[in-house]
Amino acid sequence: MTNLPPTNSIPPTPPPAPSPATTQSNCNPASTHSMVTRYRVDPHWYRAMLDEYNALIKNNTWILVPRPSDANIVRSLWLFRHKYNADGTLNRYKARLVANGRTQLTGIDVDESFSPVVKPATIRTVLSLALSRHWLVHQLDVKNAFLHGSLSETVYMQQPPGFRDSQHPDHVCLLQRSLYGLKQAPRAWFQRFAAYAARVGFIHSRCDTSLFIYRRGSDTAYLLLYVDDIILTASSIAFLQSIIATLHAEFSMTDLGSLNYFLGISVTRNTSGMFLSQQKYASELLERAGMLTCNPCRTPVDTDSKLSADGDPVSDPTLYRSLAGALKYLTFTRPDISYAMQQVCLYTYDPREPHFPSKNTRAVMIVGPACANQIVIRQHSKVKVCSC
Repeated sequence: MTNLPPTNSIPPTPPPAPSPATTQSNCNPASTHSMVTRYRVDPHWYRAMLDEYNALIKNNTWILVPRPSDANIVRSLWLFRHKYNADGTLNRYKARLVANGRTQLTGIDVDESFSPVVKPATIRTVLSLALSRHWLVHQLDVKNAFLHGSLSETVYMQQPPGFRDSQHPDHVCLLQRSLYGLKQAPRAWFQRFAAYAARVGFIHSRCDTSLFIYRRGSDTAYLLLYVDDIILTASSIAFLQSIIATLHAEFSMTDLGSLNYFLGISVTRNTSGMFLSQQKYASELLERAGMLTCNPCRTPVDTDSKLSADGDPVSDPTLYRSLAGALKYLTFTRPDISYAMQQVCLYTYDPREPHFPSKNTRAVMIVGPACANQIVIRQHSKVKVCSC
């Protein structure tokens, strides 16, 4: 492994190399070393790795300790991906150091792992409320959100591939903060954010624990949290900016301005309402199903064809389950496919060979019109909140 680079300076840029395809490193130590070496050759990926490493060091994510003889050591690996804008253009190169949660042991270095996320119906309700009251809606992105969480368990992790300390090459990382990939990371981050939100005056909604409400005098604000994405709307610009400043003082985050693209959903707002579209997401779904060139169907359900448990089991149900989950998320802007999606999901536990033609010709092909259709939240003059 290479010597540890200084954390307060950027080393000389390596010689240029062709940019590798978006992928993730294998958890096998030998292949991990080979993959990291390959990515370090490219100046874009090398800088992305160094930025991530320096951010972790600055955050005091771990301390190096001698390797315990009887402890479970979680593997570490790098994930590499391209980040794209809403129009499909390249935004930046992203390298992320993660812990391999599959090597954690329940009861040893992980316990509770469930973390709530905001419900789609809550998002639509809050957006409708903001439209009716002519409130601004901003989007915030929390940088390295999972790193803000505190761990209640003792977790040891291998040193980052490619950044092994030359003076202590056999030491391991004793994690002081949560890290991406840990099974309890989402829960730790949510608890950290919820505790701070309550401290500054937010209260939980009784209907959705990921909806936070803040009232101060005549001003009201609603905050929606989905992992590291935040949607914030408030009754006045000054109140909105005050809350953003308060959050920014506690967490490293970016104000992305007016809501325009979140969770794979494109948002366009005008005087008549707000238009939500999953065109890019739908196109990617068709590509995953190998059906970009297929003709779309006009109706979401074939009344003549019925799915059943007959037929031979598929050898690998991964694709079926993946597409079923993807279709479920598409109902955010395509509620008309809800019944077809429900029929498909009935057999995710044991999909059969005859299910694939049915899934492809009906439940996936109706995605075609989604590239042109969108859900519209109309601007109404009278919208009241009875109870949250």
